[in-house]
Amino acid sequence: MSTENYPPFEVSLPGDGQKNIKKKRNNQTERLGTSATGQTLPADSNRFFNYELSWLKFNERVLSEALDERNPILERVKFLSIVCSNLDEFFQKRVGGLKRQIQAGVNYQSIDRMTPTEQLDKIRVEVKVMITTLRKCFFEELVPALAENGIQFKTYLELTTGQQKVIDDYFNHQLYPILTPLAVDQAHPFPLISNKSRSLAIELLDTKTNEKLFARIKIPSNRPRWLVAESQKGSLILVAIEDVIKQNINRLFPGAEVLSANIFRVTRNADVERNEEEADDLLEVIEEELRERRFAEIVRLEIDAETPEHIKSVLLKKMKITKDDVFEMDGFIGLAQSIQIYDIEGFNELRFTKHPPAIHPVFKHDLEEESPSIFKIIRRGDFMVHHPYHSFATSVQRFIEEASNDPKVLAIKQTLYRTSSDSPLLHSLMRAANQGKQVAVLIELKARFDEERNIEWAQKLEKAGVHVSYGLPGLKIHSKATIVVRQEGERLQRYIHLGTGNYHPYTAQLYEDVGLFSCNEDLGEDITRLFNFLTGFAPAQKYLKLLVAPDYMRLKINELINHEIDEAKNNRPARIIAKMNSLEDPDMIQKLYEASSAGVRIDLIVRGVCLLKPGIKNLSDHIRVNSIVGRFLEHSRIYYFMNSGADLYYIGSADWMRRNLDGRVESLVPIDNPELKHYLHYLLNLLFKDNRYRWELQNDGIYRQCKIKKGEEEVVVQKLLLQHALNGKKAGSLNY
Repeated sequence: MSTENYPPFEVSLPGDGQKNIKKKRNNQTERLGTSATGQTLPADSNRFFNYELSWLKFNERVLSEALDERNPILERVKFLSIVCSNLDEFFQKRVGGLKRQIQAGVNYQSIDRMTPTEQLDKIRVEVKVMITTLRKCFFEELVPALAENGIQFKTYLELTTGQQKVIDDYFNHQLYPILTPLAVDQAHPFPLISNKSRSLAIELLDTKTNEKLFARIKIPSNRPRWLVAESQKGSLILVAIEDVIKQNINRLFPGAEVLSANIFRVTRNADVERNEEEADDLLEVIEEELRERRFAEIVRLEIDAETPEHIKSVLLKKMKITKDDVFEMDGFIGLAQSIQIYDIEGFNELRFTKHPPAIHPVFKHDLEEESPSIFKIIRRGDFMVHHPYHSFATSVQRFIEEASNDPKVLAIKQTLYRTSSDSPLLHSLMRAANQGKQVAVLIELKARFDEERNIEWAQKLEKAGVHVSYGLPGLKIHSKATIVVRQEGERLQRYIHLGTGNYHPYTAQLYEDVGLFSCNEDLGEDITRLFNFLTGFAPAQKYLKLLVAPDYMRLKINELINHEIDEAKNNRPARIIAKMNSLEDPDMIQKLYEASSAGVRIDLIVRGVCLLKPGIKNLSDHIRVNSIVGRFLEHSRIYYFMNSGADLYYIGSADWMRRNLDGRVESLVPIDNPELKHYLHYLLNLLFKDNRYRWELQNDGIYRQCKIKKGEEEVVVQKLLLQHALNGKKAGSLNY
């Protein structure tokens, strides 16, 4: 690959850009046909995998890491917890959405022409197999392995007298006062069961009247999932909180006989409908949605297999669900909470070896300069950070903190999709506002499952004097951008950060992401225009270098793919490499099929959902699809086009999904610096050499994990990049 620079470009549309784009999309819709949702349905639906089933295949790859004995035992527990948490979200969003379609009486078809009912039937089969596998892994492999390494699970009755006293004391002082027994009778209606809550379904006998009653006790979510009965160095004994409550349940119903007490857990639909277009206050709309979601339609009931049949019938009737929505199981229910086991202090030998993130080489101070400002460092030239290998605290967080404290900084603007509950970045922005700086934050209230946290931050920021905007009706703000405006002499200088990941200090240690720091004038102008588009009214905004969605990004990517197609048709080398989280957009997939048919070599690294079928003769036989699921979540989006030898690289926030290209504000930034292009070249090529965490998608939808061949050395990309960062090498000094 060449490292030549390429000229900046300006994306413009003839006449009324918005109108022309909509007209073009309508033409595509007429040509391909649509479902009732407006989803493009190509004529040959056999070219596409089903979204829901592809997602489940991704979760299977995560589960494989829990099954893999090469991983440390607590890391396997963590992977299993992630699998269960993923399933929770899948039922809340995806299954909930399918059920809403059925209730609406319209058989919306998926891209592969399956009805919602057909999809739900296939989902149940796949999920039941997955649940059986993960629970067998937990109880038959992980629990015994944990016991061998000093972490034991015991029932209350298996404890010694001294250990029982510890648990009894905890129950008396930390549990009993907050438990609320709820009986169901004429005076007490069946209680509302909140989303993802665990409860005990209890059958009581009134010893005076011989009448049987139903009662429910909610397991407190603000208490540990497992209680510590004994803790010594290298040894821990845990007891499930529900077991402790069951042992003391008679204290909650004095005068009654407890006939049975069994655990159950509900999952509710998170696909709650809202109308943003007519909302006077988007904040109120999202707050109302959160309230509705807690008690929305139940889409799954997990229940103790030993629950008496007549109690199961009561639950099904009261919750208005069918047996298809019931998953019976033995043992602990709600294994997403097994992350608490991973977080137990000590037992570090049962986890991956911790390596502190490296300080990026540009921040290692010159001998003659004790501590240059980050702005002086950025002025020396563009540089790129790669998390979690490079420290977030000493790069992105430092950028915001210095800007907040620097008296020469006049303004700071940032987009915010997800962040931590106590983000140091947002505290810095509030300080900056208090100091009189112009601070604007574009906060996305609709970030799925983070809405409540973002609402809290929005209110705190506004109280501190920050200009808070909630974006545009019908569009999520997913772009990851920050701009700092600084007075330098008689001119204003703009400094920017554009990345692939959220401004989230915690996930920056777990998610793989890249980010660019620059003071390039054209990029500074583009980011200024982007924020003007988000906070003001600029529907025809144009950009010099940045690719911005909706509208402009899709057009430019199509243009770049068309160029590769033309090169291939003229027997010249043509290549596309794309790394993303999901590939779902049917028009983009069709375009990749067209490129492959023309002879363009296409390599895709798609961590999660992929609807494209690779390796189909005369259609996609030049396309290879890989997925990497490892210690860190592969989250970066990186795009490469050979471009007649003048290599083009982009990084940014957008996957090739319809929601990203048409329903969100996204941005991709070109990488011009030859040294940074060199690093991305190295990174993309290295990913295809991984023989530990890489999977290859077959045209039948099966992912096959790459194995170390005889005579080969193990290649673990994440391990190599971690070592590379710790060695302090610059991007241009890589050997490959």
